[in-house]
Amino acid sequence: IKTTEFDLLVFPELSTTGYAFESRDEVLPLAETIPGPTTERIGKTAGERMVVFTLPERKGDKLLNTAVAITQKNLYRYEKIHLFRDEKEIFTPGGQGFPVFTYNGVKIGLMVCFDWIFPEAARTLTLKGTQVICHPSNLVLPYCPDAMVTRSIENRVFTITANRIGTEGPYRFIGLSQITDPDGRILFRASRKEILKVVEIDPGLALDKKVTPENDIIKDRRADQYSL
Repeated sequence: IKTTEFDLLVFPELSTTGYAFESRDEVLPLAETIPGPTTERIGKTAGERMVVFTLPERKGDKLLNTAVAITQKNLYRYEKIHLFRDEKEIFTPGGQGFPVFTYNGVKIGLMVCFDWIFPEAARTLTLKGTQVICHPSNLVLPYCPDAMVTRSIENRVFTITANRIGTEGPYRFIGLSQITDPDGRILFRASRKEILKVVEIDPGLALDKKVTPENDIIKDRRADQYSL
């Protein structure tokens, strides 16, 4: 069995259950608490490495589309805030903001799929110190890969978008998983085939917020002028 070495692995959205649910009742048998059986199994397998994925979370009488970043010793979670299409009939939108945590000395942030279209999501993570944004996705709209290049440029962060391929129910997923750097360079963009790709990055580059010697994208913000 071939072994792949990595520090951080990002899976597509709802990769353990599938996505095209027809009703809330269809999701309920698959939903789990966090921690729960799936997080315990993946955490044990991950060891000191970090794995990011999402699963349907049962939290009281709510169903949440929750991203988990997990090692054998640590678990971080993010409840998806911006729900897409039929998700609104099944899941409750998250209400705990965008978490940032430290893994191997690097600040990691989580957002899920449709969060990409809201610039505030990536910017909030950036203002909290994020260097690498992990972005599990089930993308069907064609604009996201290019938009994530912009998210990297405007925040000077790395982004890792892991997307599905193929079809499920009414959805045709676009694939094109990618990794972008703080200058907006596409370090890797997948085709529409299933693939595992390891890319080495220097997260320290995301600490430099200067686009010119005189312009820092964080320090130059005029938050007092943005309120409506």
